[in-house]
Amino acid sequence: MNKRKYIYPLLMIIITAGFYYFEEYFDNNNYSNEKEPNSFGFFYLPTSTTGSIIVHNNYSLSYSEKHEQAEWVAYELKKKHLSKNEFKRPYFEEDKKVKTSSADWRNYKKSGYDKGHLCPAGDRRFTQQAFEETFLTSNISPQNHDFNSGIWSALEQKVRYWANIYDGVYVITGGVLSNNLPTIGYEHVTVPKQFYKIVFSNSSTNPKMIAFLLPHKNSNKPLEKFVVPVDDIEKLTGIDFFEKLDNKMEDKLESSPSIKEWKF
Repeated sequence: MNKRKYIYPLLMIIITAGFYYFEEYFDNNNYSNEKEPNSFGFFYLPTSTTGSIIVHNNYSLSYSEKHEQAEWVAYELKKKHLSKNEFKRPYFEEDKKVKTSSADWRNYKKSGYDKGHLCPAGDRRFTQQAFEETFLTSNISPQNHDFNSGIWSALEQKVRYWANIYDGVYVITGGVLSNNLPTIGYEHVTVPKQFYKIVFSNSSTNPKMIAFLLPHKNSNKPLEKFVVPVDDIEKLTGIDFFEKLDNKMEDKLESSPSIKEWKF
């Protein structure tokens, strides 16, 4: 009897099974582990209410299948990331790392809403790959055009200004997702009534944090009018945004807005 006849197929089965389990282990530990930092170094990822954390090369997110969008997107914006490179806007694509599949971009077609970036494409112009990565449908939320191009855009520009003068900031942003909100498209993508953005400057000498909660409509009011304690947004969302911070520092930074420490 030729033993090799049976040994080789058996080895192939073992190798194939090994690759399968390695892939599952890699996926679970890199795309669903809320403690995993993104590729831009040490970062305090928020908790996830959905258990579906996705780590991309240039930002991370927690995906809500129920609402067909991210409940938060988090990334670091360093001074060296700021760029005026102009790249051709790609088509939006579904996020293949979302195991339940992120929303189809066609949900937005003729909906009356913009595909509003959560991690702005303008924050990721330092390479074409980083820029294109922001065009995944897991990184967008339905936004009224006047809001998206108005006060929301002004806030994104302010964050870039802070990244420049403070040599980098951490950013967490998303829509406030809850039950009984309007939806668009055949997949019922939720339309938030409020959007938030939290900015953290982790300076060794003067760490500071500021949070904004904006109604989903354009406004001519100054951005300072929308500053709230991080604690308020945590109560609305059920998310612990900086659980890895020292408890004393976290309590101090999250409990009250600190407008005076930020240059407007």
